[in-house]
Formats: sequence, structure tokens, C-alpha cells
Amino acid sequence: MEYLTKDVKYNIDKIDTLIGVNISFDIGRRELVILDKQIYLYYLSSLIDSQALTLIITNLLKLNDEPNKNDDYFELIVNNIAYENIKYQTNLQNICEDILNGLVVVIVEGEERAISVELRKYPTRSISEPDMEKVIRGPHDGFTENLSVNIALLRRRIKDIRLRNIIYPVGTKSKTNCCISYLEGVCDPSLIRMVCDRLKQINTLHLILTDKALEEMLLKQKFNPYPLVRYTERADTVAVHLYQGMIAIFVDTSPSVILAPATLFDHLQHFEEYRQTPLAGTYLRFLRFGGVLLSVFLTPLYLLLSLYPNYIPSFLSFLFENPNLNLPIFWQLILAEIGVEFLRMASIHTPNALSTAMSLIAGILIGDIAIRLGFFNESVVLLVALAAIGTYITPSYELGLANKITKLFFLCLIYIGGFWGFVIGVVAWFIYLCSLKSFNKPYLSPLVPFNFSKILKVLIRFPYTNNKKR
Repeated sequence: MEYLTKDVKYNIDKIDTLIGVNISFDIGRRELVILDKQIYLYYLSSLIDSQALTLIITNLLKLNDEPNKNDDYFELIVNNIAYENIKYQTNLQNICEDILNGLVVVIVEGEERAISVELRKYPTRSISEPDMEKVIRGPHDGFTENLSVNIALLRRRIKDIRLRNIIYPVGTKSKTNCCISYLEGVCDPSLIRMVCDRLKQINTLHLILTDKALEEMLLKQKFNPYPLVRYTERADTVAVHLYQGMIAIFVDTSPSVILAPATLFDHLQHFEEYRQTPLAGTYLRFLRFGGVLLSVFLTPLYLLLSLYPNYIPSFLSFLFENPNLNLPIFWQLILAEIGVEFLRMASIHTPNALSTAMSLIAGILIGDIAIRLGFFNESVVLLVALAAIGTYITPSYELGLANKITKLFFLCLIYIGGFWGFVIGVVAWFIYLCSLKSFNKPYLSPLVPFNFSKILKVLIRFPYTNNKKR
């Protein structure tokens, strides 16, 4: 670990070599002579406010017109930097990191301290409503890739002196700023210590994959399909969950915020329920729960009944009137489920101008031709489509994908073991969910362990009350 010395030439040569001055075109270095001493300003031209930098240079050059030999030279330079946020650095590594993070670093001849000035102006898109969390009533702003903008959106909603925002740089080579936000006195102190300790223990070169990579390193999960944290791009959602004792983790360059600890039922809530009347909100919640259950169990139950036709209810018999088909029901369901995934993936990568044409080709031509050729039964296409709608009803995109994997798992077990395969699969699935924990919080809470009053709050959208407990 190297530090600045009083030899300004040594300092400049070291910094030039470390960050590649005169090699990288966007690294700027400006040399000034102020009161017969050299001053060097380092910055990234693409990440700073050029007007503010021009103002600082102008103020420093004015010192030559009215020299004051009695003042301390370093303090004189500091007092004439017209910006509100500065800090001192002595370590060469920290100085280079500040430059690469968009700060302006001032090196003063004969001084062992550098001045880092906060002049960052990151390129960012405008604030808009998240595509995955749209609401009819309520605010239509969402987080962006700029950490400062995201914290400002949160501060705008939480005007509470207990709000704490702590920065943790992650990455040994390319550092990415992560911010932990919580309400002091509301969030469990043991949870805060756990998250902070795990952040400090992360040893990675970079965090280019941002929040998802950070989640995997924090939770150290390997092949678990179910999300143990919740993602959101809405500032109001983060604010509400902070008052519920959760912790939020912002990652620079990512519009998504991690909320933890998150249970299965946290992933099933949507902000739209709280923008309607309590009765309408409860109605929407029951519809959503029903859609999620259909997305998991509809096609497995259809396959199960097709294997045991004696147990088919009479009012559902029309769904099982199968003509001579070229494929068994199991393979029809598997191919149809995979086909829906193909459509979903294709829609993500299809430009908006072509999405309508793709929908017509996929939904009408391919589906109709497959039915006419005898590859699919009409009932299979209908039920797979209803299950896909249930997947899209799921508020959490990650939970929808996990339920899709679970459904394919059930279909395979039914094909292998029939009724008992389905029973074993459901029991194993439930036990597995019971074993999961999100930062030591049971994943099925408040169902396991059972808490009747909290279960009612999960199922029913109660009216707001003058609750001052928190």
C-alpha cells in the first residue's frame, strides 16, 4: 500500500502509470500553477460535471491575482474549491479509485494529502415507470441505474430521521458502490450486522452483474430455484418495506433494489392491491393467489386425471375427449410448456415493431397447424395457455420461473409414478420450501411456523389504521 509523498513528481508519475494517463483518452489531467506552486487535477471527462470543474479552475486561477502569502497554502486551495462535498486522501490506491468513480482529485505540490471533489455526473436515463410493476393508481416513477438518483427517490418518500444509508464498495479491481438502507430502531440489529458482515466478506474482482451476483454471494445459494430476496424498481415499495423492518440493498448501475428477508408471500404481494379499496384489494389478492396456484397445478392435475380416467368428474369429461393423436398427453404438455417458454424468450428479444407479427405467427399459425396435424389436443393448448397466464399474474418474475420448474418436476413425477409420484412430489416440494430461509427467516412464514393473525393479513387486505407501533 503506497502513500503520497511531498515529491509531487513522484506522485504524478505513480498516478499516471496506475490509471493510464495519455493512454486512455477519457482520463484528463490539468496542470495549474497557483502562487508559484504546481497543482494537478485528475478526472474522467465522461463522468464529471464539466461546468463545475470549470468553476473550480476559475476560482483557483483567481488566487494569482490577489496573492496572500500569510495563509496556509493547502487550506487556501481547499477554501477556494467552490463545491460542497470534498474529502482528503493519502493512499494512492484510494486516489485512483476516486478518479475512476468520477471524482476530481487535486494533487498539491509539497503535500501528502490529495483533495477529492464530488463532481460526478453519471449518464442516466429519465425516471419512468417500471415495466414489471405498473399500477393504475399511484406514482409512475421508478429507479434508474444511477445510485444517487435512487437514494433521492427514497429520501423523497421517507422523511424520517431514522433512515440510514451506508455505502459499501464491493470488488477488488473494479469497485461498485452498494448502499444498505434501513430504519434504525425498526430493522432488527442482528439482520443489519449479518448483511454488513457478509458484504465485508465478499471477495470478487468486480460486480458487473450487479444485484443478482451480489445476491448469490450474500446468500451463497447454488441451485435453489426459489428467490430468497425480493426485487423491486419502485421507490414506494422500498419505503413501505423498510417500515416493515426489512433491509434494502441498492447497487450502483442497477435499477433493481434487493429487499430482504423475503418470504414466499412477500413475492405474491403487489402495490396495486393497496391502491384500491380494502374489499377490491382483497378480491385482487385472491385472484392472484388463484392464478399462481393454477400456474403450478393445472397441467399436472390434467395429466394425472388423464392417467386415471375413472376419476374424471362428469362436468370435465369434455376436456378428455381425445381423438387419435400422434403424441401422448405427457409429451404434448411438455412440448407445449417449452413452446410457451420459447415465445416468452422470443418476445424479450423481439423489437416492439415486430412483436405483433411474432404473436400472430406463433399464437395463430403454429398453434392452429399443430392442432390440425394432431400433435396437440385443443384442451392441452387451452390449459397450457391458462397456466401461462397464471405465471404472468405472479408479481415476482423470479417466482414465476421457479414455479415453472416446479411444474415440469411434477409432470415428470406423474409420468413416472402416477398418483403416488404426484403425492411424493408435492410433499417433497412443501418440505423443501419449509427448509428454506432468507437471512434466518423461514421462507413460508407465517404459514410455517403458523401464525393465524399474520396469515389473515396475508390473505385479506385490511384497511389502514392509526398504527403507531413502529
